[in-house]
Amino acid sequence: MIETDLKRLEELAKQMEASELPLEKALELFQEGVELVKRCTKSIETAELKVKQILESSDGSFTEKPLG
Repeated sequence: MIETDLKRLEELAKQMEASELPLEKALELFQEGVELVKRCTKSIETAELKVKQILESSDGSFTEKPLG
């Protein structure tokens, strides 16, 4: 999902850079981009929490600790 969102953000940036859009359309694309950034940020934060919950044991194996 994050890969799809990042690809869409890239497309939006190209559209906004490549042409002279009417202000309303530019604002619409910008708003979509802001929402995509929020979703990406949330996905990254969730992934970071999961990574923090994985702890390496002294024998080199990994265990997953439940969140919360």
